[in-house]
Amino acid sequence: MGSLVLEALSKRYGSSTAVERVDLEVAQGEMVALLGPSGCGKTTTLRMVAGFIPPSGGRVLIGGQDVTRAPPYARDTGMVFQSYALFPHMSVAQNVAFGLEMRKVGRAERDERVMEALRLVRLDHLADRLPRQLSGGQQQRVALARALVVNPAVFLLDEPLSNLDAKLRGEVRMEIRALQQRLGLTTLIVTHDQEEALTMADRLVVMERGRVRQVGTAEELYEHPADPFVAGFVGRCNLVSGRLEGGGFRAESGALLRCDSTGAPADAALLALRPERIRLDPDPAGEARITAVTYLGAQTEYHVEQRGTTLLVTRPTPPLGDPMRRLAVGDAVVLSWDAAAVRLLPAA
Repeated sequence: MGSLVLEALSKRYGSSTAVERVDLEVAQGEMVALLGPSGCGKTTTLRMVAGFIPPSGGRVLIGGQDVTRAPPYARDTGMVFQSYALFPHMSVAQNVAFGLEMRKVGRAERDERVMEALRLVRLDHLADRLPRQLSGGQQQRVALARALVVNPAVFLLDEPLSNLDAKLRGEVRMEIRALQQRLGLTTLIVTHDQEEALTMADRLVVMERGRVRQVGTAEELYEHPADPFVAGFVGRCNLVSGRLEGGGFRAESGALLRCDSTGAPADAALLALRPERIRLDPDPAGEARITAVTYLGAQTEYHVEQRGTTLLVTRPTPPLGDPMRRLAVGDAVVLSWDAAAVRLLPAA
């Protein structure tokens, strides 16, 4: 096992920049997620680490060794592709053994390691089946076993759950995380799914347009976003334009919103407030009005307009018979929140 270090890693295609000077260190045994929208450069970054794409600048170090110009087979990495990339004419065991064959591992050792890898992913009883005879979740676990069997120093996962249905995705997500922690695998995973990143990774790297916007734990990114992009991408967030005024934040609509301006940036122009941090109370004299109500089972969403500013509020769905359950479009309410829950950010 070893650490992974990226130093000013960049990729350009002519005048277009796909990845711009990414600096990152993944400690031994740590799982780090590259998170961002489509086209942000996260998959390109992963493929440069794997050796499938040559970088235009910067370095890749695995276990302290510079592998920037090394071919993929010489990098001591194991990769799980989005499409699984299983050979359809090979059995499960043959698919898992392929990487060992390429490394000229002897037959006896190869067979032993293949069965050990299949036992790790609980598929040793399906070793003789073909990929088409497996479910999506089983195919995913074969791809995991094939990457693990070579005992990689660095484990690379490219959108590994995107082809699974929602229920199976949650199950396999927990399996991958448990396996990674049990084996102490240094892991870099690419995903656009916030929940996937938040629940699996030790740290997250949020990317946009080829650049790293913020690196930190899920809690750090959620509670203390560095900029409007991170605030809006990691979780849901009300972003209100305006300016600091007196003891509050004056929205462009004219509404004065409660906040704590201590330590706020001098150019603060956006108020960020998570919808679950807002309290909502029915009040016939309230100046806010509900404009939409969406029932989501355990939660209910309310869009509430107050003096020209509309805020999203999410609250646990009240039990049947509770007066809150009867709130409807047009009802008057009062909104409130703790000043400390507000984040003040510079303009995008």
